[in-house]
Amino acid sequence: MVVARGLRKSFGSFEAVRGIDVEVRRGEAFGFLGPNGAGKSSTMRMVAAVSPPSGGELRVLDLDPAQHGSAIRGRLGVCPQEDTLDTELTVRENLLIYGRYFGIPRREVARRADELLGFFQLGEKRDAKVEDLSGGMKRRLTIARSLINDPELLLLDEPTTGLDPQARHLLWDKLFRLKQQGVTLVLTTHYMDEAEQLCDRLVVMDGGLIVAEGSPLQLIREHATREVAELRFPVGEHTALADRVADLAERVEVLPDRLLLYTHDGEEALARVHERGLAPVAVLSRRATLEDVFLRLTGRTLVD
Repeated sequence: MVVARGLRKSFGSFEAVRGIDVEVRRGEAFGFLGPNGAGKSSTMRMVAAVSPPSGGELRVLDLDPAQHGSAIRGRLGVCPQEDTLDTELTVRENLLIYGRYFGIPRREVARRADELLGFFQLGEKRDAKVEDLSGGMKRRLTIARSLINDPELLLLDEPTTGLDPQARHLLWDKLFRLKQQGVTLVLTTHYMDEAEQLCDRLVVMDGGLIVAEGSPLQLIREHATREVAELRFPVGEHTALADRVADLAERVEVLPDRLLLYTHDGEEALARVHERGLAPVAVLSRRATLEDVFLRLTGRTLVD
């Protein structure tokens, strides 16, 4: 569905994407993870055929975006990070008018609109103005609108940012069902749990480069341990205590507010900490997650 080789994107002297190789297979959910400025959005805009590559090769739906941009855009669905709905129109009118941009006959676009409203549980709001919808409903409507042309490839930029947990889980369910129906998904997200839930494969980008690629489980196995023990001591004591627990884990990470012990048995590590006479203020044993991988690969420094 998408093949990139040595793909680059520059803005003047700044190189946002620095030669990446990507392959998205039909029917899968593929994710781009990375901190702000990693090059995710620049890559997505090139895939969406709205921003020309500065170098390398790119084919989308087996077409060259430079030659067949209009044909590609007609077969894509795009859900932008920010909602761009027409607040003066009703929920259903947003779908009807957007569908007409693709030249879909009126009767067919009406059928698709009603089908999508039902799928995204918006049927009762069909005649409501967009400005009266909750944030979760607006997000569902934005994704519904991106599906009005029955796309083969759906691009989602931070699809659940700003939503409460209930709305996020509802959207996860809808996206999973779309994948089961054969729609190929490509998404960017800052939520590691979202990537673990939705993505068959993903890449981690940092500084315009791909620093890791694989399934969520593969990445956790390769870059983390099975479990993580968290130790919280009084402020200012973590650095001094790190050496006293270093032999209890494969790796110890010192954070301002806690110590992370990467180990294959978190409960055993915690028991041995207490045997040594150490008394953490709080402890936690958990399985390693994609967030552990992400932070190890991209660092914990805040990026604006």
